[in-house]
Amino acid sequence: MYLIPKPQKWTTTEGIFTICYDRAIVLDTSCPAEVYEDARLLQQALCETLGFTMRIIRGSVRPGDICLKLGETLGAQAYDLCINADGIIITGGSACGLFYGMQTLRQMTQQEGCCLPYTAIQDEPQIANRGFYHDVTRGRIPTMTYLKKLVDRMAAYKLNQLQLYMEHTFLFAKFSEVWRDDTPLTPEDILELDAYCRKRHIELIPSIACFGHLYKVLRTRTYSHLCELPDMEREPFGFVDRMRHHTLDVSNPESMQLVRSLIDEFMPLFTSKHFNICADETFDLGKGKSAGLAETEGTQRMYLDFVKELCEYVVSKGKIPMFWGDIICAFPEAVQELPKETICLNWGYDADWPEDSTRKLSEAGARLYNCPGVSGWDQLVNQIGVSYENISRMCRYAFDYQAEGVLNTDWGDCGHINHPDFSLVGMIYGAAFSWNADIPSFDEINRQISCVAYGDVSESLVSVLAKISVSWKFTWRNAVDWLEQGGLQEKHADGNVDAVDVEKLPDVPLYPVGDYREAKKHLEEIKDKLYASVSHVPVEQKKQIHAYLIAVQGMILLQKLGMVLSGEQTSDDVCRAQRLTLAEELEYWLYDYKVLWRSVSRESELFRIQHVICCYADWLRS
Repeated sequence: MYLIPKPQKWTTTEGIFTICYDRAIVLDTSCPAEVYEDARLLQQALCETLGFTMRIIRGSVRPGDICLKLGETLGAQAYDLCINADGIIITGGSACGLFYGMQTLRQMTQQEGCCLPYTAIQDEPQIANRGFYHDVTRGRIPTMTYLKKLVDRMAAYKLNQLQLYMEHTFLFAKFSEVWRDDTPLTPEDILELDAYCRKRHIELIPSIACFGHLYKVLRTRTYSHLCELPDMEREPFGFVDRMRHHTLDVSNPESMQLVRSLIDEFMPLFTSKHFNICADETFDLGKGKSAGLAETEGTQRMYLDFVKELCEYVVSKGKIPMFWGDIICAFPEAVQELPKETICLNWGYDADWPEDSTRKLSEAGARLYNCPGVSGWDQLVNQIGVSYENISRMCRYAFDYQAEGVLNTDWGDCGHINHPDFSLVGMIYGAAFSWNADIPSFDEINRQISCVAYGDVSESLVSVLAKISVSWKFTWRNAVDWLEQGGLQEKHADGNVDAVDVEKLPDVPLYPVGDYREAKKHLEEIKDKLYASVSHVPVEQKKQIHAYLIAVQGMILLQKLGMVLSGEQTSDDVCRAQRLTLAEELEYWLYDYKVLWRSVSRESELFRIQHVICCYADWLRS
């Protein structure tokens, strides 16, 4: 039996206790009223697992009951779970601790059914704040049904903070020019999600871009004059361009007025005590309209003054400000000028990310969260191996430097093409490694996740999934870069298309045709293994396999596209036939992909992914 996260202390002894249908979930008189809602969730979960519904009562306990009670000596997130001949007792330091004990019991019944070994568990997290950060801006805006599913998954693995990254995807008042062509989240959506999170002991923290990364805002007629670089609204859309530019002009007082108005409208929707102003990747600062100010003040001072004013404003509203630490890490001593409440979010996403930034910010006295990532951006399937190395490292650094939290990130660069379910493995890594510093090996945790999260009796599914992202050569980012850097030439009036000019694309690698052919072969082998794995997982998990099959098929088609771009040598007639067939295959794949997208996400920017695929299909036909 596996438990994720691994409890701090866990022993089993000889003997089996059987949960019987005619026993009850008993609320001790020490339990606050809110525990009833948690007991209802446990009741529902046990019914789904065991096939029967146990009554919920308050009062005396009979042999064989599941008893829930508070323990005065336990920490707020701590719990004890005891299973013996008399029944099951979960003791929590608070309603939250009790809830975590119930999640552990759920995992036990999912694997062992009604018959559980005699068990004693004493458990609590080693890092108090354990969060998940989900991009709902650069491609996908999930449906409310999916967001609630995400919250339930987080609760199952004892995560306690959720942030949704937003730039323009909220229905701000007097902002219709920004969200008019999108499918934004509404105030009612946020209020509903906030309440849903609270019932699962998760803090929904507001997070909006307040400095850089304001692509759609700073391209509107109303607000484009606040963009640091002039005339950016005239530039064509680019997946990469949207992330590199569009920083506020801090020399214009209207910039601060705009951000304050967004904060004033957004903040009241959340019960959270935190507010994330983001303020990351302000690459253009001082390079345009504020260049004069930069000459006298310097960009570091400009950055710090703007962030400081924002943080002070958040504090004046009674909230704790958060911001991304990538810019200030170059001059970490400046954190001392920010309000003492401010939390610095230290991110780093490489597999071998060093501890330098954690150490610098910690030594500078910053309140600190470490922020690894699930490595799904630019990917059709998340890089599971990269995410394991990155998350385990960043969690270790968090332990070593006494960080207050770990915030595991899921970004949507280049259209958020990966299905959000593919981040589940990385999300579990973050939950497990921030709870318990005893981090399992890559193979071991993957066996555990295969069993616990997917119900895979072979315990091999995640090892198969981990091979997907390392098996392609021509990637989605390659496809985007070829399109955006001019690799596919425009049609002439006569309908002809120029040949691809490789010299124009120094940053986009092309491999020999044989490499793409070999990658295609590996992906087809993985697809066969995925089909075989269908028999290893329960019915409710089979749709997960379907989503991966669609993704892998898309990766196979990209390898075929790579063969064409790198000069597959065949006769003209055969080459043309192959290109026409590939164009058709891409379009059929796009149909399946769109159906899958709409099953979990609003329409949002699906059209941008469609544009990329259709451009390649048209080029192949030319």
